[in-house]
Amino acid sequence: MIPAVVLMTLLWSTDLQAQSVSPPDLQAQSVSPPAELSVRLVNGTTSCSGTVEVFNEGEWLGLCTSWWSMMKEVRFVCRELNCGNPVAESGGPLLEDGKRRVILGGCYGNSIRQCNIVRGGPGVCDGGYYHHVTCSESVRLVDGAGLCSGRVEVKSNQSWASVCEADFDRQDAEVVCREFGCGAPAALQGGLYGEGEGQTWDKEFQCKGNESLLLDCDTSDRENNTCLPGDAVGLTCSEPDDVRLVGGGSRCAGGVEWYDQGEWRTVGAEDWDVAAVVCRQLGCGSTVSVLLGDTTRGFRVSCYGSESSLRECSRSYDLSPGLTVICSDLLVQPDIFLTDPMGGVFRGHQGPEMFRGYNFTITCSTQPQYPGGSFLLTFTGSNRTQTQPAVNHSAAFLFPAADDSHQGNYSCVYDNYVFSHNFSSESELLSLTITASPLPAFIIRHVVVLLILLTTITTSYLYYKPTRRQKRVNRVSSMDLYVNAMEMVSLSSRAEAGPGEERAAQGTE
Repeated sequence: MIPAVVLMTLLWSTDLQAQSVSPPDLQAQSVSPPAELSVRLVNGTTSCSGTVEVFNEGEWLGLCTSWWSMMKEVRFVCRELNCGNPVAESGGPLLEDGKRRVILGGCYGNSIRQCNIVRGGPGVCDGGYYHHVTCSESVRLVDGAGLCSGRVEVKSNQSWASVCEADFDRQDAEVVCREFGCGAPAALQGGLYGEGEGQTWDKEFQCKGNESLLLDCDTSDRENNTCLPGDAVGLTCSEPDDVRLVGGGSRCAGGVEWYDQGEWRTVGAEDWDVAAVVCRQLGCGSTVSVLLGDTTRGFRVSCYGSESSLRECSRSYDLSPGLTVICSDLLVQPDIFLTDPMGGVFRGHQGPEMFRGYNFTITCSTQPQYPGGSFLLTFTGSNRTQTQPAVNHSAAFLFPAADDSHQGNYSCVYDNYVFSHNFSSESELLSLTITASPLPAFIIRHVVVLLILLTTITTSYLYYKPTRRQKRVNRVSSMDLYVNAMEMVSLSSRAEAGPGEERAAQGTE
């Protein structure tokens, strides 16, 4: 009887100990809730793609905003998830009207936690909902001016490593620029965007240039195990070719259109900041004029004016007046070239060279954009200028016998009055060198005359089949032409020779 009581007592005390221990154990085994304003991507193909949700006040809420942009919210999302650069995003109409959502606004910091958060119920969100966001998984550009520039870093064991300049070439850069939706590489240099604080990538990329992702490229062991300070490679890609100006007769003037999801959409805005970004992205200088057109449905864009491209600005699908922009670099760069009918110009090591005593012509021309205009020929280092109207989009400036005063740099400036503004564009410099002829000028001219006569005689023999009598007449005529030519050479030589030389020549005869 006593053993049974003791056994029951032991079992009861053990059960009490288990009950007293189990809550801490269960609490340790339970998953802690996400931090406030954490983000995640759901229903995506990778951990760095999917629909955006934000954790707020104990629940995951869909993200909606009347203005959405690639630069702000999407870049924050990629950074929070330890992913790379934004690659693609899309917004659309709201789904599941009964679901609560969160609205972001005033994002001026470096993460979503520094945005203003507003919880919204059904019907509150009146803008686009992020259906899908894609970030790069294994490569990013850091500390650049926009989405298409920065220090190249790759992910290694969930941490980011800088890439040594010696391990990264232009073909590798082409793959990275393509992966981020940018244009061709424009600059590739070590230390261009500073040094990374972490580790250095220990492989060398062997891209062929046609891969879609940097992860698709082959790698090899680094030949040189050292990567000196200043060798962290920086990359600048050109801006994407997704913006154009149409209807203005120039790539730097016209209505703004943006390529999105397979079609060109009209861009509407009401300020100069958007125009400044457009001119900068197209490489067209600064804004000269902004005109508002008819109201249409398309992208309604809002920029601060400092963005590198339109995709860094906030935008929404909405009705807005179409935007027409005119940029300062409206006119294409004119061409300048030098010609000489007597063969006195030749190509030297520093550019064209001209023999003294020869006439020459400098021609200015431009592509047929707009009618009219004029060309101003400037001579660097002096106040000498000449102006001529543009005839068939070109103008020729004739110069007398060349001498040392003609040596220097020339440029063509094309001026035209278009869209109620004066525009100008300057050509590259033409550096002209004046040099002494290796032979006297009169000898060269005589050789040219003889070559012309011999060409005429040869042509007559090739293209005519005369009779025997005609052949005799042709031979006599040819001999007469040759004698006359020699007499011309002799007279010209005597005319250019001094009096003493002429008498000596007569004595010889």
